[in-house]
Amino acid sequence: MNKRLTCVVLALSALSFNAAWAHGEAKARHGGVVAKANDLNFELVGTPAGAAIYIDDHGKPLAPTGMTGKLTVLKGTEKSEAELVVAGDRLEAKGVKLPPGAKAVAALTTPAKKALTVRFTIK
Repeated sequence: MNKRLTCVVLALSALSFNAAWAHGEAKARHGGVVAKANDLNFELVGTPAGAAIYIDDHGKPLAPTGMTGKLTVLKGTEKSEAELVVAGDRLEAKGVKLPPGAKAVAALTTPAKKALTVRFTIK
């Protein structure tokens, strides 16, 4: 009987496994959409002037100092692109719009010249 109880407890603990143990899904801190690339979380947020991307490293804000890149937004046959430039604690792309249902791709280059590609789906 004790063996059966142990099996039940193990089975229930396996069912209640928390996905956060495996880094879980990141939550948007700035009201945007979050995507993950290279163990970093990227949050794409619409702004009055265009868009901004905030970067988190395991829950801690990461300044994009020295990063460069381009943001491409696709909605049906419409395409808009803008350079991403460092603006304090984020990257900014001026002149792009983020309509619901659009796909966005941020092609980034780190200061160490490593290329990163981050894909977003706008809600």
